[in-house]
Amino acid sequence: MPLPVLLDDALIATESGFAVRLSLPWIRSMPLASVTELSVSIDGEPVAVPGHPEGDSGWWFIQDRLEVRGDGMLSPGLHDVAVSFTLVVPYLQAGPAGPLALPFRAERSLRLGAAASDPLPGSSFSVVERAERNETPRAGDSAWMLSASAFNWTPEVIRAERDAADIAVGVVEDGIAETIEIEAGQVWRSFPEPSDAEVGALRDRLDAVGGAVTIVGASLDDWELPARRRSEQERLAFLVPQLRAAARLGARGVRVPFGQAGRELLRLVQPVLDELDVVLYEEIQGQQTLDLPHVAANLELLEALDDPRIRVLVDISMLMPSLPPSYLIELRRGGVDAALLDRLEHEWRAPETHAAVISALREGRVPPPVHTLFMNLLVRFGRSGIADLEPLLPLTAGVHLKFWDLDDTDGRVSRPIADVGAALQRTGFAGTLTSEWGGHEWLDADPVATTRAHLEISRRALSGIAVP
Repeated sequence: MPLPVLLDDALIATESGFAVRLSLPWIRSMPLASVTELSVSIDGEPVAVPGHPEGDSGWWFIQDRLEVRGDGMLSPGLHDVAVSFTLVVPYLQAGPAGPLALPFRAERSLRLGAAASDPLPGSSFSVVERAERNETPRAGDSAWMLSASAFNWTPEVIRAERDAADIAVGVVEDGIAETIEIEAGQVWRSFPEPSDAEVGALRDRLDAVGGAVTIVGASLDDWELPARRRSEQERLAFLVPQLRAAARLGARGVRVPFGQAGRELLRLVQPVLDELDVVLYEEIQGQQTLDLPHVAANLELLEALDDPRIRVLVDISMLMPSLPPSYLIELRRGGVDAALLDRLEHEWRAPETHAAVISALREGRVPPPVHTLFMNLLVRFGRSGIADLEPLLPLTAGVHLKFWDLDDTDGRVSRPIADVGAALQRTGFAGTLTSEWGGHEWLDADPVATTRAHLEISRRALSGIAVP
């Protein structure tokens, strides 16, 4: 299930005409300047977008709607709505010239509705208008510290039927896990500079239900849009408010992508980490392997720093013995070549399979509707074995137990969990293992039931392995 752009109530009547309310199809809040080349049409007729958000200095909170307003009254009933735009992602680089830019298009038949008098939660905004630290609780000395990521609820966050903080607190309140990971760009409207009031309110609510946050997923936006690379001091200034929020929340630290910070920023941030008593976790995942030059160089840097406040977080998407059956079903529905699908299903880790994936892309044999989904094969799904991760383990202080669906045939879900648990046992690991679901990109499943079931699979997989 792709993250939605047009929800059921996206088309509404206004006093002077109508509005199309766009949801942000991304996993965190974004600068309004990220939205470029925006176009909207109703029943095939283009809608003028007088106040293009491009260049706006504001932020698009993940639970808000971006309203495109049109003049002229629409007739009651169904209307064909089409939206397209490019989303520039300021923390992902596409090359030396600038950040990654991704095209989005959505088309739906929508029934014209009345304007909401009290949108829940937050607000819609028009394109013409605006822009003392606690130890994390454990389940006992003999248990691994299992946590759940609020990221698993991303589609629900975007639907905005409940406040994002309510969703995060509900993970604890509903007894799913005592500790959670959160994404700063999902739970705080004041992101990327979380306010003391918002951070304090979330901590108070978690305290009240006996919960705590382990790690805060931070962002490091290397690019000031439209396309100026931030200086090292500017990058530090972007990251520090998120570090301070994590410290105020009582979290162990914040998480950023492996290698993104780099030598100079790590040098600048070390005194801040000491002052705040927090850890910077560098997350390695998916197709990243230690034989890649930039990955190996960053590992050498971390080893040389030997700073207990700069650690590694391993995502077991690196250790996929086979691909998720639910994912292969979506590729099949999307018209991917049957021979390639057979290879993906039965020979995922073979080098020849990787070559076949590249060839399909280069030769234009990937149907457009599943092109974005297909890219997971090159980014999010890894082929490593546990032995390949050995050099990382002495620096590892956190693990994402990434899963995509719950089909555990031949130990596809549980085996990587057991493998990483056995490897960590030898290192004296004392961090958290967090259930993180990535399959909501194509699966419309209940995150509560899904996360509960995955945590149970994780407990069983780790049950015979003593905690270090």
